[in-house]
Amino acid sequence: MQKIIAICGLICNDCPAFIATQKNDDKEKKRIAELWSTDKEILKPEDITCYGCLDEKKTQTKFCSICNVKHCGFEMDVINCAYCNSYPCEKLEKLWGYIHSLEAKETLERINKLKNLTDAG
Repeated sequence: MQKIIAICGLICNDCPAFIATQKNDDKEKKRIAELWSTDKEILKPEDITCYGCLDEKKTQTKFCSICNVKHCGFEMDVINCAYCNSYPCEKLEKLWGYIHSLEAKETLERINKLKNLTDAG
């Protein structure tokens, strides 16, 4: 399966919520909901259903459905943040700090470098 790269740089195919949704695994969704819940945000298994954020019409996790980076990417009409003229922006940097994903940042950095090489050539 081709990698699905979210607007923020997360690899959807590697996300436990995406995988559990693809497998229709309700036990795993429950486990992830418990793992990802905080004192401020209690998640239910249905909050974990996710088909990726690249299609706004498909179900996404509770976090992805309210993500301001995702909404910004759709407003800017970019494939992902690496293609935005404001890359990297404060919204994206804040999200990366929140999700603690070095991989998301590295993914977008690689894409942005390739984009810049293509644009220069």
